[in-house]
Amino acid sequence: MMAALGRLQGIVLPLWFKWFAIAGLCAAVYGVGRLQEARRGADAMSDYLAAQAARTVAVGRAQTKVVVQTEIKYRDRIQKIYLKGEVIEKQVPVYVTAADNAECRINAGFVRAHDAAWAGEPAGPAASSDRDPAGVSLAEVAETDAFNATACLAWRAKAIGLQEFYGEQRVITK
Repeated sequence: MMAALGRLQGIVLPLWFKWFAIAGLCAAVYGVGRLQEARRGADAMSDYLAAQAARTVAVGRAQTKVVVQTEIKYRDRIQKIYLKGEVIEKQVPVYVTAADNAECRINAGFVRAHDAAWAGEPAGPAASSDRDPAGVSLAEVAETDAFNATACLAWRAKAIGLQEFYGEQRVITK
């Protein structure tokens, strides 16, 4: 090894070779630096993606919890509303007897006005036939009213539940 080193000491390298060696060394150092920078960038990207995935999982869990809580809370409320409505409908004969039905006459005009209100359209001009009996008893009117009130209360509970659900979802995703 010493003999080889001794032979190299006597050799004089041309200037262009020295500059070429220095440029090659600089290029190698630059390349290693770029690789290190790329590795740090990839690590930062991996960390970002991991944090984003963790946030997505956390939001998904929170949303699932809200869905379940809202579903349980309002499904029970709506079920109770329908059960109470059925009880009220079944009690109509207690409050509206056959004698009450005989005393109270529901005319065709009342039925037209009622049906128009639920259709969302005007009933039109009054007619002479509006004074004729409609063949609907007071008990039927009470049962229909109880059914409609039950449906309205159930829809109201659903609407409130959906508003609450939407509000909680907005809080979670912020």
